[in-house]
Order: sequence, then C-alpha cells, then structure tokens
Amino acid sequence: MSDDEYRISMAVAGFSEDELNIESEHNTLTVTGVKAEDKTQRHYLHQGIAARNFERKFQLADYVKVTGAAMENGLLFIDLVREIPEAMKPRKISIGSGANLNKQLEDQAIEADKAEKVDAA
Repeated sequence: MSDDEYRISMAVAGFSEDELNIESEHNTLTVTGVKAEDKTQRHYLHQGIAARNFERKFQLADYVKVTGAAMENGLLFIDLVREIPEAMKPRKISIGSGANLNKQLEDQAIEADKAEKVDAA
C-alpha cells in the first residue's frame, strides 16, 4: 500500500455478507451488522462467537474515499484511498525577476483554471 492508501480490518466472525452493511456519507463510514433472527431456540453451554447486532462508525479525513470491501475468513477488509485535488496540493513557485514575475503569475492562473475544470469534470 502507498502513503495514500489505507485499510480497515474488522473481525465479523459469524456474520454473512448479507448481514453486513457498509455506508459512506460525507466523512463518516458506517459498518452495521444485523444478525438474521434464528427461529430455533438453542441453549448454549458456551458460545464463543457473539451473535448480537453492531454498528461501528469511522470519521474519515477530507478527500478519503472507500474503494472497495472484501470478506475473508471472518475478517472484513475495507480499502480507502486519499485523493487530494490538484488545486489543494502544494506546488513549487519559482523565483524570478520583475519582468518574469507577470508571466509567471499569468501561467499559474492558467494552470489553476485548468485544474479547476478537471476537478469539476
């Protein structure tokens, strides 16, 4: 994984994919598990895996998006990526003389307009 890729791992043993729900709204990621009602009454001497419903919320940073989710051997993996818009990324500004300064400012304004149009698309 790169510096802008993240993964959330959750133990969800006992839940099927149909019983799990993952939602991303604004900067909040919500993982919900709702167990299907078991019609048969069972009496356990010991039950090692919890069978109760749960809800877990994660606050995501700005520009972090969910790219996918997978479930394997009772573990739920949620992959995230941080995509910072070009206009928000730091950029290098060269130092020039007074004559070159106006040209540099015009070039930067043109590049900023291009970046905004790409982000809007």
